[in-house]
Amino acid sequence: MRFKRILLKLSGESLMGKQGYGIDPERLSDYAAQIKEIHDMGVQIGIVIGGGNIFRGLSGSQKGFDRVKGDQMGMCATVINSLALSSALGAIGVKNKVMTAIRMEPIGEFYNKWKAIEALEAGYICIFSAGTGNPYFTTDTGSSLRGIEIEADVMLKGTRVDGVYTADPEKDPTAKKFKDISYKEVLDRGLRVMDLTAICMCQDNHLPIYVFNMDEKGNLKKVMDGEEIGTLVHP
Repeated sequence: MRFKRILLKLSGESLMGKQGYGIDPERLSDYAAQIKEIHDMGVQIGIVIGGGNIFRGLSGSQKGFDRVKGDQMGMCATVINSLALSSALGAIGVKNKVMTAIRMEPIGEFYNKWKAIEALEAGYICIFSAGTGNPYFTTDTGSSLRGIEIEADVMLKGTRVDGVYTADPEKDPTAKKFKDISYKEVLDRGLRVMDLTAICMCQDNHLPIYVFNMDEKGNLKKVMDGEEIGTLVHP
């Protein structure tokens, strides 16, 4: 295996699938199947899911919502997505735990680094929800934080784009893909791999990021098998 322990960051928007809103059951089951495939290989998996398919705090604040309350609504959205993924994984026989950054038992277990690592080593998939538990931080930053805390070998950022490009490939057909790129170059070029805080956290704590297209069936296993299908962001 390429990595023993990973933090998988999933996009909330991707969960919409073809529906354009909410959670597409087909996309959800596809994600669960891909995750099970690498879990069966013995990979220890922590997961963070965004909430943009339900509510995004920053865009909400631009429409009149109080920023703190908007971000709290966004945290709740990530919990909904996490419960949906937990249910999908459970339906195919994969042991998992939902852990929350704010207390909301019995919906999820309150996050604790040591309990998370213990669960990972016991064969559970841990789904980390509610971001960092604080406003003004995105789920990108939550992913960086959890990845560093659980001592993951890498953060796998599953998106609908197959890597990091010189520009947005959905808007600029001349954009060129990087096979690998340093944190510094990402910051210098202002590339939107993740938000600035998340990139700086990964840089400071030497957590590499691998960006790939999660919406293509089988890609998660390809990453674990070492196929170069995305972009590695590294020191």
